[in-house]
Amino acid sequence: MTYLQLVNAVMRRLREDEVTTVNESDYSKLIGDFVNDAKRLVEDSWDWNALRTSFSITTVAGTPTYSLTDFGVRSEVNDVHNETDNTVVRLESLQRIREQNLGTDNANGTISYYAIDGLDGNNDLKLRLYQTPNAVKTLTVYGVKRPNDLTEDSDTLLVPSSPVIQWAYSYALRERGETGGESAAEQAIFAQNDVATAISLDAAHRPEEMIWDTI
Repeated sequence: MTYLQLVNAVMRRLREDEVTTVNESDYSKLIGDFVNDAKRLVEDSWDWNALRTSFSITTVAGTPTYSLTDFGVRSEVNDVHNETDNTVVRLESLQRIREQNLGTDNANGTISYYAIDGLDGNNDLKLRLYQTPNAVKTLTVYGVKRPNDLTEDSDTLLVPSSPVIQWAYSYALRERGETGGESAAEQAIFAQNDVATAISLDAAHRPEEMIWDTI
């Protein structure tokens, strides 16, 4: 659904007139804010299949740190593969990687581990590699990219729309203070159930991720 469609879905539930643009009135702008609040809540609730993506990094010999351009601060890294050497780059703590680089035993070599090393100036995640690459390599970073807020009427929601609408409606009811029969607390329960249902349906596509291996 588009940003405008989401806002109008909430407006109808509030028994308000639909709008032709999100910025048509102060109230429709407020509902737009609630839609984005709900969107962030739903996106952060699960690693949705629709948000999963991959990034390619070309390393430079002697350079250990790389920014994930446009990845954002709310996103996450799941796996890193070294496509050049056909190996998996394992997750390691940043502290451990720093320790490995102490002293003189820190020559460039084969990439074995990665860690998240803060944010760059654009608030994108940085990846630190160990060992520091000794040649040009192609890495593929698999992760979940959570997009920025919706701003234009035609901007499209990627996660399931129903829980976003239900949560935005709940926020609107709480702000309005009177609902003609339904409380914000009651609506929040419906919204929580909608999120749980959407997650269970999405998780069915990746059942292996719901199995805990204790070995």
